[in-house]
Amino acid sequence: MADHASPWRLAVSAALLLTLTCLTPIWAQVPEAVSVGGAGKSCNLDPQCINRLHPDIPMTAEAEPGQTVILKTRNASDFELDPASTYDDPRKQDPAGSTVHPLTGPVRIRGARAGDVLAVTLLDIAPGPFGYTVLHSIGFVADQLPTGYRVLWKLDRRYAVSEDLPGVRIPNSSFPGVVTTLPGPDQLKEMLSRERQLADAHGVVSLPQPINATPASVCGPQGASPEECLRTIPPREHGGNVDIRYLRPGVTVYLPCYIDGCGLAVGDLHFAQGDGEVSGTAIEMDATVTLTTEILSKGPDLKRGIHFEGPSTVLDIPSRRFYATTGFPLKDAGHVPPDMKYLESTKIAPLRSLSKDISLAARNALLEMIDHISATHGLTREQAYLVCSVAVDLRIAQLVDAPNVGVTALLPTDIFTER
Repeated sequence: MADHASPWRLAVSAALLLTLTCLTPIWAQVPEAVSVGGAGKSCNLDPQCINRLHPDIPMTAEAEPGQTVILKTRNASDFELDPASTYDDPRKQDPAGSTVHPLTGPVRIRGARAGDVLAVTLLDIAPGPFGYTVLHSIGFVADQLPTGYRVLWKLDRRYAVSEDLPGVRIPNSSFPGVVTTLPGPDQLKEMLSRERQLADAHGVVSLPQPINATPASVCGPQGASPEECLRTIPPREHGGNVDIRYLRPGVTVYLPCYIDGCGLAVGDLHFAQGDGEVSGTAIEMDATVTLTTEILSKGPDLKRGIHFEGPSTVLDIPSRRFYATTGFPLKDAGHVPPDMKYLESTKIAPLRSLSKDISLAARNALLEMIDHISATHGLTREQAYLVCSVAVDLRIAQLVDAPNVGVTALLPTDIFTER
């Protein structure tokens, strides 16, 4: 076991970055690597895939700390992406979202104990041939634009292009949307309690859903704990669906171990995403993820959420130039923002601004950017919204200048190949 942020790990990370510049993936040079997942047509048919979280879920693979682990992952919807496929998935008529997210694992890390911290260093991500982006009902401004518009992308190691978005080329910035360990019994109880409390208050939340849940023996309709298996949709203290676009190869993620062996699982791979994933999806894809792990006995305090570190190059936008819009928490009198309706406050509706409301400021910056892209680049508002989800970063400008906190929406303009 090692201490947090040791010089040894920093040196290894630098060496890994140099290796990643070579044409041969690093895992191909390591014959003793552990390979996990990829069997069957779906997560429900893959014995090394899960789509719910619970401490009783059995481990499906095992790896030593420091050993290379290769995870064959499935796209967020867990449906076939190849337009030429004739496979008729029997789950298509089931409740929407019941198959989200397929996660490869869980992997037991030998020697890890509850209370440790697991350092996961990403080595390589190999994209699948296709990706998709859809304007989803969970989108940040779904009340302003129709949902359901979908784009199919063709992917390689460099770019994503789509016949549905001519003149747009998105650089490869692949990362896993979900990196997680399994919750322990105490964490599970707390998470279920607070999410059910929020549901009782009519807040937006994803409660347990046993249909298409896997492993079925624990989480399915006839399983041991169908009403206790956490959905993978929100991130939590164990990690999960954090959707942080900076978790790219060369970065180390620190996750809490709540159970012996930790139960590492990875999925929801994105070829590219803007900060915010504002349509509800990024460029969702199948992918092969290569990583390694280390057990830390004196790791960072993760009680509020995961930590991560890596080279500052992952923070850059993929463009030489940019265009940005701004937003403040301003609104029309009589309007209640969708994410505040569950509060049922009579104070909100008549106001024309909301003090220090960063969500409303972000909505306004995003809507300004959608209008800008549509007017400047000849795209429909639906297409512009989709571009925002995969390429535009929502960034906080300031949180202290009450009442008008500020958000910027930053567009990398080099993504447009036809100007």
